[in-house]
Amino acid sequence: MGLQSALTTALTGLTAAETTIDVVGNNLANSNTVGFKSSRATFSTQFLQTLSLGSAPSANSGGSNPRQIGLGTMVAEISPDFSQGTMEISANPTDLAIQGDGFFIVEGATGERAYTRTGIFSMNSQSQLVTVTGNRLLGYGIDDEFQIQRTVLVPLGISLGAAAVAEATENAYLEGFLRPAAPGVEVADTAERIQTGILGDSQYTAPTTALTTSQAPQLVANGVPPISGAGAGIGGFAAGVYQYRLLYANDAYTGPGQLDEGTPSSVVSVTLAGGENQIDLSNIPISDPAPAGTYNFVRIYRTAAGGSEFHYVDEIPVAAGPTTNYSDALDDATLLTRAELNTDILAASSYNYYVTFADAAGGPGIGRESRPSPIGGPIVPNGRVVLSDLPTANPADGWVVRRIYRSLSTDSSTFYYVGETADATSNVSLTDNLPDAAIASGPTMNLDGPRIVPGTLLTDVLRRDGSTYNNVFQEGTLRFTGKKGGVDAATKEFEITSTSTVQELIDFMEDAMGIRDTGDDPFNSIPPDAASGVNPGGMVTSDGRILLTANNGVGNAIEIKAEKLLLVTAAGTGNVNLPFGSIQAAVGESAITDFVVYDSLGIPLRVRLTAVMESTNSTSTTYRWFADSPDNDPVSGAQIALGTGLITFDGAGNFVSSTESTVSLERQNVSSTSPLSFELDFSSISGLAAASSSLAVSRQDGSAPGELTDFIIDESGIVRGAFSNGITRDLGQIRLARFANPTALEQLGENLYGEGINSGLPVEGDPGQQGLGSIRAGAVELSNTDIGGNLIDLILASTMYRGNTRVITTAQQMIDELLLLRR
Repeated sequence: MGLQSALTTALTGLTAAETTIDVVGNNLANSNTVGFKSSRATFSTQFLQTLSLGSAPSANSGGSNPRQIGLGTMVAEISPDFSQGTMEISANPTDLAIQGDGFFIVEGATGERAYTRTGIFSMNSQSQLVTVTGNRLLGYGIDDEFQIQRTVLVPLGISLGAAAVAEATENAYLEGFLRPAAPGVEVADTAERIQTGILGDSQYTAPTTALTTSQAPQLVANGVPPISGAGAGIGGFAAGVYQYRLLYANDAYTGPGQLDEGTPSSVVSVTLAGGENQIDLSNIPISDPAPAGTYNFVRIYRTAAGGSEFHYVDEIPVAAGPTTNYSDALDDATLLTRAELNTDILAASSYNYYVTFADAAGGPGIGRESRPSPIGGPIVPNGRVVLSDLPTANPADGWVVRRIYRSLSTDSSTFYYVGETADATSNVSLTDNLPDAAIASGPTMNLDGPRIVPGTLLTDVLRRDGSTYNNVFQEGTLRFTGKKGGVDAATKEFEITSTSTVQELIDFMEDAMGIRDTGDDPFNSIPPDAASGVNPGGMVTSDGRILLTANNGVGNAIEIKAEKLLLVTAAGTGNVNLPFGSIQAAVGESAITDFVVYDSLGIPLRVRLTAVMESTNSTSTTYRWFADSPDNDPVSGAQIALGTGLITFDGAGNFVSSTESTVSLERQNVSSTSPLSFELDFSSISGLAAASSSLAVSRQDGSAPGELTDFIIDESGIVRGAFSNGITRDLGQIRLARFANPTALEQLGENLYGEGINSGLPVEGDPGQQGLGSIRAGAVELSNTDIGGNLIDLILASTMYRGNTRVITTAQQMIDELLLLRR
């Protein structure tokens, strides 16, 4: 079988040469394939035919070697060469090359993992990095805050033009000049103070019935004769002339000063001879004069014998009558102890009357008094005026008396106290017999009625316009735009309900205009207004006005214009009739600057910084800063104040220190991170005596939202995006894998490798760590095929092939010669 074995042995040589040519051909075919790793065929001898094992040396023999004939060759291994390929610069930023050991980790269509050294990647329609054959590049992704999530591998994406990012402001840097005290530069110790007119409270009822005013009727004097004496000889009346005057009266007589007597009649005289014990009066009118029901009595006054002063005698109830008789038996001694007749009458002029309710008797100033109501129209009296059909109060309201006020003949705009009725709940009349001189020095009427207090409901607030009272508020939404430092603040809204109070409105206005209370700075108390000694804030004055005191300094001056108070109701939108007027102008050096900061979503937020000179001495100057933002968004309320603190300069104008420089801006009702806190850096501000104080924000480190416009991939595999607003953020982390025996990886085609039985498990890591190579972006790793060496291998393999064919030819010739022996 020698010739036969020669044939088979040569055949294995042919096979080995063919394998070498195949491997070399593949290497040469992929000499331009990026990331390709060439392979090498390694051969080993096949089984051997042993003719003799040989023998060991002996005493008679030197020993012999084995005699073995090889049976050919076989492929022991075809192993890839993972040596580094040449790096070539690429213009594509997604082309990646690995410098050193390691493989990119990619994912196939069915989710299977594969590994490759080919770093040519591009974007698919989902902005994911994929190989030229569509396998997705894997790595660590990011969360909503661009933080790399090192938990699970995901396909890496770069959303150019779609992804956006913003930078929240952390620092704002200020510059400018805050002047020290000098001529014309004043310390800010005086605040702007504004207030409303007097406001009333409509929860207290007021008279609503229009009263009737008329002439007080005069009893006709010539209706009472004849008058005669009676009981002559033993009476108590001396001889002489006795005079009578009669009048109508509203109520029963209780003493002098009652406002119930009509105009007195003319004088009726009777002459007695003496000795009579009574004087008989006949034909006294007792019928009820107009207006019906007003007068209830006829009252009689008389003089003593020969006297001129009339004193009260008696009264007769008014009846359906028309007349009656009366006998006067009152002696002069007793008469003179009685009250005298009031003969005062009103001058013939035009008069107006008002009526109020009060909860205590005693005149103006005693108890609480309602707002007034007018009584009819003006009246020109001829003597006295009767007021009938007086309005009655509801007993449940607690009113006790009615009070009457009247104008003067010389002054129609001021109303003076005339008197009061004893019962506000019954229908009574009153007759005015007081001339101007009797009331002109007395108390005047309060036109506004009960004043508001902090707890007054807004729906009960009244504002008087002349003699008209109008409710200022009703249920709805109040849109308020205050003014501070000469600039409109943001419009804030306040819901007015049936339970909203004046104090709640004041608190809302304080918040909406950023007025700080003295305790808002816990370490350096905010000073009060030096002129009034009042702390900043709002209050209700004792006379029922809303008074707002701003923080000191011109820069903190506040203003409320009527057109900036709008009320939205179901009926529409209208102005609130609540004008504020200035009662004190602000004083003090100030500087103001407006700037914009950004929250975590990149939303621009307006901030105003006001600095006012708070104090100065021989060695330093101190300014107080106030930070406000109309975009402050607390959980509830309209607070725009962000913070306050002090800035101190030394005698050379150098910045020394600042306090409470952290500003917090609430973002409660939006999805931004709340609060937005940032630092104010005052270190670049000078305290030198410039032409004027000024402030400006030179820069702040926040930014508005920006789109992803570019990206880079660094050596550690971090994909970092560059946004249009100048911010950079991590977009992902490329992960690499290495194997203990990479030559044992299974080649899957398309430059992909899979785990082999003998390759070991993949060891994942970041580029540049754990023995892994680094990444070069914008470069590719070329094929590591050695063309020259492979050509030599090809020549050797072809020579080997030809040599083995000669062996086969020789063996065939020998077999042919052997077969010729038969001939």
